[in-house]
Amino acid sequence: MADSAPIKDDKTPRTARGERTRRALLSAAAEEFGEKGFHEGSISGITRRAGCALGSFYTYFASKDDIFRALVADMSSQVRDHVAPRIAQARDGIDAERLGLLSFLEFARAHKEIYRIIDEAEFVDQAAYRAHYENTAARMAARLAKAAAQGDVVDDVGEVHAWAIMGMNVFLGLRYGVWDDSRPAEEVAAIANALIERGIGTQR
Repeated sequence: MADSAPIKDDKTPRTARGERTRRALLSAAAEEFGEKGFHEGSISGITRRAGCALGSFYTYFASKDDIFRALVADMSSQVRDHVAPRIAQARDGIDAERLGLLSFLEFARAHKEIYRIIDEAEFVDQAAYRAHYENTAARMAARLAKAAAQGDVVDDVGEVHAWAIMGMNVFLGLRYGVWDDSRPAEEVAAIANALIERGIGTQR
């Protein structure tokens, strides 16, 4: 069965039912690509998992590449939406990074497929892959700038610090979220946060 169809101009759901169908397809795509990878995954596999007709797929997505691209953006948004409320509860800028990592570890443990999907994006859709990390780093840089303004971290924090912390979080999520989730997430986040506090905290 061909995994392509004529591209339509506007595939934004216009009804709540349409949004539910699109969400079901994205969730099914996460399962399909997370289990089989992009190249082995198929549109028919996605629609079967979602319980949707093939025609419903093409109502919202133009191709397998299109839904994969949308899935990468969607998973990035899910991480953001999961982490943001926890960070809002932070005592200060340093604690915000602890809570950010803690909530990310929890998300990774519940959505282990995220690493396979994001990693494959590097080769399937470089723009989506890059956007995921650039947007994450930008949010982190803004958070660190706010922490500096509050006096919680040193004044010269910037983009390099944001990318360094993000890189640490990515690999901690892989090691303690995907490969082995037996170690308490709170403990992992506390150890990593101590490194940040000693490195850029004002109370070093």
